[in-house]
Amino acid sequence: MSFELLGSGHLAKMKTDHAQPVNYSLPLSDTHIDLMPLIGKSIKLVYGGDIHCHHCGRKTNKSFNQGYCYPCFRALAQCDSCIMSPEKCHYDAGTCRQPEWGEEFCMTDHIVYLANSSGIKVGITRLSQVPTRWMDQGAIQALPIFRVATRQQSGFVEDILRQQVADKTNWRKMLKGEVEYLDLESLRDEILDNAWNDIVALQKRFGLSAIQAIDDGDVYEFDYPVDEYPVKVTTHNLDKTPTVEGVLKGIKGQYLILDSGVINIRKFGAYHIEFYAQTEV
Repeated sequence: MSFELLGSGHLAKMKTDHAQPVNYSLPLSDTHIDLMPLIGKSIKLVYGGDIHCHHCGRKTNKSFNQGYCYPCFRALAQCDSCIMSPEKCHYDAGTCRQPEWGEEFCMTDHIVYLANSSGIKVGITRLSQVPTRWMDQGAIQALPIFRVATRQQSGFVEDILRQQVADKTNWRKMLKGEVEYLDLESLRDEILDNAWNDIVALQKRFGLSAIQAIDDGDVYEFDYPVDEYPVKVTTHNLDKTPTVEGVLKGIKGQYLILDSGVINIRKFGAYHIEFYAQTEV
């Protein structure tokens, strides 16, 4: 089989466009490869051993937090533990790693949502990341339920709701396509009925304008370009097998689904690869 080099560069998470199905392209440094015409064809990713930090460009032997060198991982606000646990935000304590970054990305409107990627889950995202966040997760449905003034406050709301609802995705179930559609609006009403006293307490603490329920939000639905879901999910790891090859059966979330296994593109952020596709016969 003959392959054509379509591009080379450092991996970043795939770009999405909310179409039916979701459109995907693969960034490789300054190159963007349209993946949609490649579904059903053989592709090959070749990792040559180089990793360069997304932020500073420094060569690193290991990628931290999906694309950073260790010094940046330790220094940048977007790599701090409060990004994964926003209720632990320490901006008000004056210890934010980068206060200017926090003001731009954390002190801004966030959405608390319900999504269905492997079943019902709760999550948060910046308003500017709607609906990208849900496509990155491989959700087939999503429903915004609160608009919140800061990331920390959205974390407080999420913390209340995850007492009833999971906040993680079962990625193997998501990739098998074994997900049934849910009545998210009814689930929202049930969850909020049980949590409302705690939500009201937060509103009293931060103000009604800071935590606003979205009563009339539309349910987003997503269809993914998948010809065939795997029966058993096996994963490729560029650190162990630097050449990944197979027929591209589909794309969902940040995963390429090949007949030889799946690969999480986001996991290998900042890895320098060459990307090949089957030449036309």
